[in-house]
Amino acid sequence: MSKRLVLMAFLALIGTTKIGVIQGASDPPAVQPEYQSALLAGDVKVTYQEVRATAYASVPEETSDHPFITASGAHVHDGTIAANWLPFGTKVKLPAIFGDKVFTVEDHMNRKYDNGCVDVWMPSVTKAVDFGVKYTDIEIL
Repeated sequence: MSKRLVLMAFLALIGTTKIGVIQGASDPPAVQPEYQSALLAGDVKVTYQEVRATAYASVPEETSDHPFITASGAHVHDGTIAANWLPFGTKVKLPAIFGDKVFTVEDHMNRKYDNGCVDVWMPSVTKAVDFGVKYTDIEIL
């Protein structure tokens, strides 16, 4: 199936106009399991607009009893990002904040943060606090 057909099927099946190539939405829908493989394979490139971005550090108060291990089982590192609405392994960019830097979804956020949020791992609490809360576009690669 061509990338164009995959994208058209993806957009039609989720039943929303809030998602698209290059154009996006302020409230991204959950990525359903049947679309996860298309995202992971790079067959679909989607940009969401005005996604809430925060930051976290490896301390038990902000994570779990194992603060250096992500929900996917990986060790935290520069480029780790947490999102409840994207599958592990998804590559994303936050171009307005980090330029061409690519992040990989390897962690989940607290369940109270539903769809539409991402949490960027930082090496210190000070850096996470300094990052604050930003609303930015996110490109799913």
